[in-house]
Parts: sequence; C-alpha cells; structure tokens
Amino acid sequence: MEFIGPSWLAFAGLAIGGLVGFAVRRARLCTFGALEDAFVGADTRRLRVFGLAAAIAIVGTQALVLAGLLDPAQTTYVSVAVPWLGVAVGGVLFGFGMALVGTCAFGSLIRLGGGDLRSLVVILVFGLAAYATLRGALAPFRIGVIESFAFAPPPPGRADIPGLLEGALGVDLRIWIAIALSTGLLLLAVTDRRLRRTPRLVLGGVALGLGVVTGWAATQFLADEFVQPIAPQSLTFVSPVARALSGVLFERDTLLEFGVGSVLGVACGAALATVIAREFRWEAFDDPREMKRHLGGATLMGVGGVMCGGCTIGQGLTAGSMLALSWPLALIAIALGARLGIAVLMEGSIVELLRSMRPPAPEAAWPHKTPSADRDPGHTDATAQTSRPQAPSPTPVS
Repeated sequence: MEFIGPSWLAFAGLAIGGLVGFAVRRARLCTFGALEDAFVGADTRRLRVFGLAAAIAIVGTQALVLAGLLDPAQTTYVSVAVPWLGVAVGGVLFGFGMALVGTCAFGSLIRLGGGDLRSLVVILVFGLAAYATLRGALAPFRIGVIESFAFAPPPPGRADIPGLLEGALGVDLRIWIAIALSTGLLLLAVTDRRLRRTPRLVLGGVALGLGVVTGWAATQFLADEFVQPIAPQSLTFVSPVARALSGVLFERDTLLEFGVGSVLGVACGAALATVIAREFRWEAFDDPREMKRHLGGATLMGVGGVMCGGCTIGQGLTAGSMLALSWPLALIAIALGARLGIAVLMEGSIVELLRSMRPPAPEAAWPHKTPSADRDPGHTDATAQTSRPQAPSPTPVS
C-alpha cells in the first residue's frame, strides 16, 4: 500500500484536526476568549497558552526547516512579497467580526461540535464570504487593489524574518531567531503560577502547537508530487472552510485535501470531547438581534480572513511557526479589531462608541458668583447642584 496521495492527506488532516479539536474543547481554549480575558479581565492565562502553542510550533517547524525537510519558500506564508495593506485591513475586519460572533472560525468549529447551531450558520456564512473573496465576486478587488500594496523584501527575497535580516546583515540568523522567540514565549507561559495549576490549559496548548508541526510534516511527506504539486500547509481555517463548502456543492474532488480534512476533524474531535464530558446540547439563536450580530460577524471574518491570509490559528500559529513577516502585523491587526469590537459591544453601537469618545463640553461660566467670604457656611446653593451637567451612568452590559 502506498501511503501518499490526496486520500492520505485528507485522512491526516482528519486525524490531526480531530486530536486538536478534542484537546482544545477539553481545555476550553478560545482565541477571542483569551483576548477578552486580557483586555477586560486582566487575565492572561489563555493568552499565554497560545504563546506556549506558538513556541512549540516554532521549535518543531524550524527544526524541519533547518534539517532540510521543509522549504519555507514553498509555503503560502513566505512568498516574495507581503501584501501589508490586506494583512492589516483584513486582520482588523477579522478581529472585529470575531468579537461580534464571540469566537473565531476555529472556535466556531469547536462550538459546532458541541451542538451549537448558531455556529453552523456562522460557518456557512463565513465560508460563502471567504469563497467570494478568494475566487468569487470580491476576488478582482482583493487582487487588483488591496494586494497591490505589497512590500518586497531585499535579496534573498523571502518574506520571513530570517530572510529580511539576512538581506540586511548578510548572515543567516534563523536558528538564533527561532531560539530567542520560542524561549521568550515559553517563559511567558511557564512563569505564570496560575497557569501551572491548570494542566488542561497547558495540554491544550501543547496539542495545538504539535498539531501545527505535524500538519507541516504530513503535507510535506504524504503529497504525491507526480499527481499534483501541493504546497506544504498546516492548520488554518479560512480558505479550507471555503473550499470545503465549494467541494460539498460543486467540486467533490477538492474534499480530498488536508485542509478540508482538518476542518471536519476539529468538529468531530470537539463533538467527541463534549459527549465524553456529557456536555453536548443543542443551542440556537435567542432573538433576531443575536442572529443579525452573528451574520455580520461571520461575513467580516470571511472577507477579512482571506485578505489577511489566515485566521487566529493560520496567521497566529501556522504563519508564526514559519517566522513569516505577515505574522506580527496580522496579530496586531486582529487584536486591534477584537478590542474595537469589544468596545462597540460594551457601548451598544459604533455611534454610541464614537459619542462616548467625545471630550466633555466645557462648563458654562457662572454669571453671578458669590465670593466664598460672603457665603453662609451652612447655605447650600441648590442652583449649582441642579444646573451642572451630570455624566450619564454607564449602560450595563448584558
């Protein structure tokens, strides 16, 4: 039996996605939840877990690169140029949409495995918007306008951090960059005492990081180059969701690929975890307002995810494991969009957010001001108490 070809790639994606989905569901990991904890609750534990996953992904992936088993230039993340405008704008759109939905594309698959029918609607709308941006009606605008703003690094012309420094300094510092970044991220995780007391979070981060590494290895060694040249890839959940939807509707042959298999695997792994924990239950929208918010967020995530070149997993971990130049820019843009989305949700609308950001009006001058020496110490100026503008009380967040 020959262990190469599209079928084996799809099975590999199914297996890796299943293990990652199971571990992440058990750990209750969520990228938007991690950002929300850090921004609102000053709790960085889940954010540090993703740092742990990134450290493992960097170590494993760069070991494959240094061993000559994986060529970064063959991947989609390390191309000859970085479409910086698309990464920045798309990242903000994706982060904002993530806040409206309450989770990212990866998290929606995890929720879907637990019986959340809202996530089914999100995945369908997200996939349609992503496919329209990838190959449909929005593709000409994305390619001709957004991606025309790109940064081409100097020779050797690789859009990754080691390539940029090699062009500037003339020295290949890949191994030292990988060691420095992975060590720093690892220290951020292990030095948190509360995180060390929650092994389920740590195991979830380890599984996520190893999933990225095994994804690179599987697509490198299981692909049959004589049948169809396939670029090495790993976990990401933007274009694979779009291609899965297209494969179900039109091109069934596209279902036999690693990305589509990983999408199905994550949902199945999360479902298994919820069944074992006896947490599986059907959920739906509470009201039309919630549905409208999810539909808008899913659309923004689909469009923004394709423009950005990946999601919180694709850009946050997989591109990071390749040390791609788009990685830090995408992380900042997604975090900024998520923070803006949280602010809008707390204020109720963009109009209310902008209104709350306006500086307060200056107080009017009092025409008849009584000197303090002439005042009766026991007298209370009722006019001064009632006529001064009062700051509105904060609206409670539901």
